[in-house]
Amino acid sequence: MLNMGIVELIGVAGSVSLLSGWRIYLCTFAVGLAMRTGWLNLPDHVSGLDILANPWVLGVSFVGLVAEFFADKLPWLDSIWDGVHTLVRPIGGALLAMAIVDPQDTTWQVLSLLLGGSAALLSHSAKAGTRAVVNTSPEPVSNVLVSTGEDVATGGLLYLALAEPVTAGIIALVLLAACITVLLILRSFLKRLLSPKSEGVSRQE
Repeated sequence: MLNMGIVELIGVAGSVSLLSGWRIYLCTFAVGLAMRTGWLNLPDHVSGLDILANPWVLGVSFVGLVAEFFADKLPWLDSIWDGVHTLVRPIGGALLAMAIVDPQDTTWQVLSLLLGGSAALLSHSAKAGTRAVVNTSPEPVSNVLVSTGEDVATGGLLYLALAEPVTAGIIALVLLAACITVLLILRSFLKRLLSPKSEGVSRQE
């Protein structure tokens, strides 16, 4: 069993929130299963996550996990799936963060809710933007490879964050930097993509 203090909990909350932006159902199922099996032992004051170990929640999150696994492998269906989950993932990430970092203090509750939701929205935006660009490729192989890479990365980093709470904060910082970098690259890509069209319109006028 892993007993965590507030510093480790903040690191785990940050990692889980960011990873929720990629795979909300996997994060929910994995954390719930870790609690159900007794592998993850949270402090007594953190009771918000107890619901994740409920068999019904585990079952629903597992069904969502399987559905997301296959939907994410199909070009454009993955973008539709991302669009539907634009609210689900940030809200889920915010609630997970609030449940993990919950010392029965209103200030911590509000901060964890806001930061968790923002982190999940940031990683979701990076994922959705990347997949939209990948979907422009005519062949489906790149889509499957990117999706599988996300599956492996999410599962591996989530396991590492739970197994090594001390390093969870480092994982969260690395994920945060990676998401910001991806969004900046996507922004630059879109500017280059749209600039020739803008120039063409100006010349015609």
